[in-house]
Amino acid sequence: MIHAYAASAPEADFEPFEYDPGELAADHVEVEVEFCGVCHSDLSMKKNDWGISQYPFVGGHEVAGRVAAVGDRVRGLEVGQRVGVGWTSGSCLRCDQCLSGYQNRCPDAEGTIVGRHGGFADRVRAQAAWCLPIPEGVSSVDCGPLFCGGLTVFNPLVENDIAPTARVAVVGIGGLGHMALQFANAWGCEVTAFSTSPEKEDEARQLGAHHFLNSRDEQALKSAAGSYDMVLVTVNASLDWDAYINTLRPGGTLHLVGAAEKIEATVFPLIAGQKSISASPTGAIVRAKEMLEFCARHDIKPLTEQYPMSQINEAMARLESGEARYRVVLKAGE
Repeated sequence: MIHAYAASAPEADFEPFEYDPGELAADHVEVEVEFCGVCHSDLSMKKNDWGISQYPFVGGHEVAGRVAAVGDRVRGLEVGQRVGVGWTSGSCLRCDQCLSGYQNRCPDAEGTIVGRHGGFADRVRAQAAWCLPIPEGVSSVDCGPLFCGGLTVFNPLVENDIAPTARVAVVGIGGLGHMALQFANAWGCEVTAFSTSPEKEDEARQLGAHHFLNSRDEQALKSAAGSYDMVLVTVNASLDWDAYINTLRPGGTLHLVGAAEKIEATVFPLIAGQKSISASPTGAIVRAKEMLEFCARHDIKPLTEQYPMSQINEAMARLESGEARYRVVLKAGE
């Protein structure tokens, strides 16, 4: 039996829950959960904001733990090895997307908490290909959020061919943005933090920003015209999209990883400057491994607040309040 915490309805609290996962599939791994991050996607899924949730709902898709058991066909992973599991826990590995290295875009990809039970538990299962070895130099305590949020903000640097000499702006200094600042700085970029909270300037600079812009200051936003090769939007708020497109250099990209409801933008400036708007989810298997190695090399880690898993409801409330700095992590077994 797997011991977990489940919500029975969108507004219900998480309560202890047991379930029998059945026989371990031949290509799957059972992971003993040591730590599990709490993400806004867990909150959205609990509330069924996207209309795809099933109850009882066991969230948790930022897992750091150790291999507890492997299926008969699994190779390359050993019992006791440190691994992590993120948003995706399986894909067909046969379709064009999988074979081209974009397994996260597989039409049959399985979400770790979509139609199955996630890591708010003592154990969780995933396809072996999606169980990512944690390299030396990356702490299990802190790395859970890397498997979702970290990968989400690392992926755009690679997919957009961002050069080490590029100028990058990060919009929002929160759960995603505070990691994006670290990645962009270590990538070699000149980094500007955009925030509506001027009191975050010192911390933004400590995290890797070379410059800070108060995005409530319309004049400051105008003065940044033509400045950036990429503007990475990590917030889900509706913005003055034309103003942000105006800050792009010719050929620049406005890239979204925050789920804003709608974008309305004037097309001609995009055409005239050959600018683009793009977006991405988390990332593929190889990209996740690259991200972890990059973190080990540059000592990149999220800033976290830790709760025992038994206090999961307090942890979720802390996340929902917007006061967490900047990711919330649950410790299993407590």
